Amino acid sequence: MPRLQNRICKQRTHRLTKSDPTLIPLAISGPAVLACGAWLKNTICLTQGNQAYVSPLIGDLATAEARHRLDETVQRMCQDHPLPPAMIVHDLHPDFYSTQFAQAFAEQQQIPALAVQHHHAHIAAICAEHGLTQAVLGLALDGVGLGTDNTPWGGELLLVDGARFQRLGHLITLALPGGDRAAQEPWRMAAAALTKLDRGDEIMQRFVRQPAAEAVAIMLQRNLNCPQTSSMGRLFDAAAGLLDVNWVQSHEAQAAVQLQQLAEQHGPVAALAEGYRITDTNELDFSPLLCALIDCHDGNDDTSYAAALFHATLSAGLAAWVEKAARQYNINHLALGGGCFHNTLLRQDLTKQLTARSLQIISARQIAPDDSAIALGQAWVALHSLKAGFPCPDHSTYFPQLNL
Repeated sequence: MPRLQNRICKQRTHRLTKSDPTLIPLAISGPAVLACGAWLKNTICLTQGNQAYVSPLIGDLATAEARHRLDETVQRMCQDHPLPPAMIVHDLHPDFYSTQFAQAFAEQQQIPALAVQHHHAHIAAICAEHGLTQAVLGLALDGVGLGTDNTPWGGELLLVDGARFQRLGHLITLALPGGDRAAQEPWRMAAAALTKLDRGDEIMQRFVRQPAAEAVAIMLQRNLNCPQTSSMGRLFDAAAGLLDVNWVQSHEAQAAVQLQQLAEQHGPVAALAEGYRITDTNELDFSPLLCALIDCHDGNDDTSYAAALFHATLSAGLAAWVEKAARQYNINHLALGGGCFHNTLLRQDLTKQLTARSLQIISARQIAPDDSAIALGQAWVALHSLKAGFPCPDHSTYFPQLNL
């Protein structure tokens, strides 16, 4: 458990020299809230009345150094602002250091701790920046975030109304062979795609240079250590693996960036006809697109065309999916959140298509769309939760959902 100083929010004698937080004016006001962010690209957010202060980037919480920076950042921000937190907020994931810190802080300070679902926070951060207090549709596309069903989400269509949200739909799931390791090795996601398309017998031939190919093929066949994810980030990885663009990543999102660069080099193409489908349960299925990528020939020209086709078909499918929900729920504001929206090709093409469908698109401005925005979104949800009287008096976690 994190070690907390006894009077972390009351000491004012020692000030740490760091960059100033980003100030975000808020459309609502309430008691001070301290939000502890997520695991990757961690930031801290502290609200004071109708203002939110978002810390400089702390970074990924995998190292002791980053965790120490989180401790220091909370101490400094509490020292620098007069109102002590009345609530602390964290991600759903119980193993995050930020979650453990928040729970220990709440116990020490005797204040409520609220868990906020990762993708709810992504969309809430966009609402906070734009001062939107009405219900909005939210398209959250990223690598992974723990869902309320305890599975890894990452391609989500949400209806968000302040402290409450409803999962309207998601990308059809792919297996994660080997769990988290699949996020570092796109060839594993490509193998998952082959298995989903009943072509698992091709795994060992395609990935003969990977020593674990046979083991992964067996894992997928027997569904061993293969959690299912709706992640858009992993769909990019599957495409990169199938096209031999990237099999093993040396850094986060490397495969997705390489796909984007190839698509931009080629230039615009038409989306693949019938490259996606929307199921009766509102899952967006890009299996036909993946099937087309499997059979692309080797060669730079063909690969760049396939990357462009992948992007164009993603945009077309997402636009149709969102438009369907906008009509069904009579909402014309759409918030775009999640790290996949660093992809300018996807963001701009999708925005163009949805704007043509008379939807109003809102996206990140001062804060990036990735996990560095999570703390702001958590704080926004908490303020709405306090206003609505959601927190339980025994400080227990609450999962607000819309009843549609």
